[in-house]
Amino acid sequence: MEIKTIKMEIPDGCNIIIGHAHFIKTAEDLYEVMVNSVPQAKFGLAFCEASDPCLIRVEGNEEKLKEAATSNAMEIGAGHTFVILIKDAYPINVLNAIKHCPEVCTIYCATANPVEVIVAELSTGRGVMGVIDGMGPKGVEGKENVSRRREFLRKIGYKL
Repeated sequence: MEIKTIKMEIPDGCNIIIGHAHFIKTAEDLYEVMVNSVPQAKFGLAFCEASDPCLIRVEGNEEKLKEAATSNAMEIGAGHTFVILIKDAYPINVLNAIKHCPEVCTIYCATANPVEVIVAELSTGRGVMGVIDGMGPKGVEGKENVSRRREFLRKIGYKL
């Protein structure tokens, strides 16, 4: 077994969602989840089929994001893995709907941080072992940090 880390390319202003699903209709169903959750969001998604013909299925409403999602999915190369790149919305806007999509088994990450995917490769294929999402903690928040966090959430409309 060979273990690799694959750095995801996340276009400026985008978030990435990486997960695992199990059926050929995943790409179309995730497309419906996205447009029904946040109609104005721009996104591209790619789903790696795990059985013949083993294609990457691609959907979305923004060509550049479709291309970037496809490139990331190709780099991961693990069957039944999907990659969604989203702009003009946050993962929090779509994550529960994605989790409720019947084909979705697991969400590995949903972030705008730098992401590296840890992949195990055997002679039969690849599988995602986990992800490195962003950086490790540098300390514990103090009163000033709490105030900034709360102000930010109100500024972007997630708290009153």
